[in-house]
Amino acid sequence: MKFPRASGILLHPTSLPGPGGIGTLGPDALGFVKLLADTRCSIWQMLPLGPTGYGDSPYQCFSAFAGNPLLISLPAPAESLTADGVDVDFGAVISEKRLQLRKLFERFVPDVRYERWVQQQTWLEDFALFSVLKAVHHGHAWTSWAPALAAHDLVALATFATAHTRQLEQIRFEQYVFFRQFQALKQACTEHKIKLMGDVPIYVAHDSADVWSNRELFDLDEAGGLITQAGVPPDYFSDTGQLWGNPIYKWETLKEQGYQWWIDRMRSALSMFDIVRLDHFRGFEAYWEVPGNATTAVNGRWMPGPGASLFTAMTEALGPLPIVAENLGLITPEVEALREQFGYPGMSILQFAFGGAPDELNEFRPHLYPQERVVYTGTHDNDTTMGWWNSEPGAASTRSAADIEREHAFARRYLDTDGREMNWTLIRAALASVADTVLVPMQDILGLGSEARMNLPGRQAGNWKFRFDWSQLTPDLTRRLRELNTLFDR
Repeated sequence: MKFPRASGILLHPTSLPGPGGIGTLGPDALGFVKLLADTRCSIWQMLPLGPTGYGDSPYQCFSAFAGNPLLISLPAPAESLTADGVDVDFGAVISEKRLQLRKLFERFVPDVRYERWVQQQTWLEDFALFSVLKAVHHGHAWTSWAPALAAHDLVALATFATAHTRQLEQIRFEQYVFFRQFQALKQACTEHKIKLMGDVPIYVAHDSADVWSNRELFDLDEAGGLITQAGVPPDYFSDTGQLWGNPIYKWETLKEQGYQWWIDRMRSALSMFDIVRLDHFRGFEAYWEVPGNATTAVNGRWMPGPGASLFTAMTEALGPLPIVAENLGLITPEVEALREQFGYPGMSILQFAFGGAPDELNEFRPHLYPQERVVYTGTHDNDTTMGWWNSEPGAASTRSAADIEREHAFARRYLDTDGREMNWTLIRAALASVADTVLVPMQDILGLGSEARMNLPGRQAGNWKFRFDWSQLTPDLTRRLRELNTLFDR
C-alpha cells in the first residue's frame, strides 16, 4: 500500500505525563494529539496495547484482543502516584489501579450500549474467564490450573462462571471503559488528521487467553506445555540466539480454517489503527523453531511459514492491508519477495547507517532508501540517539572502542556534522530523505540519553518505564520540529 509523505512520533501511551503514576488514554493523550498537529506530524505510533504480564512487556500480553486496564484514565487518580514525568513503577501502579478500578466498577450501572458492546466482542468472554481464573490461581500460568479448567472444558467453565459472576463483570466493564476511551482518542486523532499506528507481534504469549482458549492452533502437548517454541538463531549479537518462549502456530491447522483467527486478529487491529506495524515479518516466510524444553536457541531449525497464503486470505477478507513490515535482522531474498509481493513498506533504522566499512553497501544509509520505506532514527529496542552517540564499550554495547570511533568518524563525514545535537542531525536527515514515512521516538525529540531508553532486549527487568514531562517539551523544540516538517514537505 502506498503511504503519503508524512512524519510521526513513536510514543507508547504509558510514557505520557499525567497523574496516577502512568500515562493513560485521558487528557494528556489528547494533549499529545494537539502537539502532533501543532508540529505538522500526522502519525502517532504506539506499541501493543494489550494487558501486560511478567516483565510488563507490551510484546508479552495476556490477550491479543483486549486492552490494558492500566491505560484507563480515572476521574480521581491516587494521590500517592500523581507525580508527573517520573518513570513508571509498575508494581505500585498495578496494585493501586486495581483498587481504583474496583471502586469505579462498584458505581457502574450497565445500560443498553454496554450490553450491546459486550455481545459484539467475541473474544471477551474467554478473556474474562482467563483473567478471573488467573486471579483465583494467584497469577499462576493456565497450565498449572485444574485439568478441566486448563483444558477449557465448557462444563467446568460454566460452573466457575456461576460462582464468579461479579468478578467476570468487572473484567467486561474494564474492557468497555478502555475501548470507550480509546475510541474517544481515535476520534480526536481523526479531527486533527492524525493517523494512529499500532503494532501486531507475530507471536502471542504462552500464558494468554489466546493460547488457553485455542489450544488446537498451537504446538502444545496434552498438558498445554510447549512442544516447540519461537526464537531466533545465534548471530553476531548473541552466541546462543534468542529464546522467546512463545508457542509456535500450527500453520496447517490455521490454513485449514481459512486463517480465521488471524483474520479476526487483523480485523481487531484495523478497527483501532489506521496503520499496523507487523513485528518479525520474516517469521511469516520462515521461522526459527526450537524444542520446547530448550534453554538456548542454538539447537533450532528453520521451518516454512504460511507465506503468501496468509496475506492473501487476510486481504480477501479485509481489503488492502495498511501494513508496515518489520524486516530487520536476518532477512533473505525470499522474505523481501514476500513483502514486495503485497506492497508492504519495510523499515530502516538510521542509527544502523554508519557501522561497518564506509565502502560496504548499507541499505540503512539515506541515499539508498526507496520511497516506499518507513525510516526511524531508532526504535523502542534501540538506545536513544544521544545514548547511541555517547555510548562506550561495555555490557550494553557489542561495539569496541575502535568500532565506535570508526562509526563516529564516518557519521560526521556522511552527515557533515561536528557531532553536536546528534539527535537533531539524525531527525533532519530522516525527514529530508526520499522515504515516504519517518517516525521519531519522543526521546530523540527531547534529546534524552540512555536513561530514557524504552527497552534493552535481553534485560529481564527495568524496561518499558520511560515517561516524559510537558516541561521538557520547550517551545523551541516544537518550533524546530514544525519547521523541519514544513521544509521537507511532511
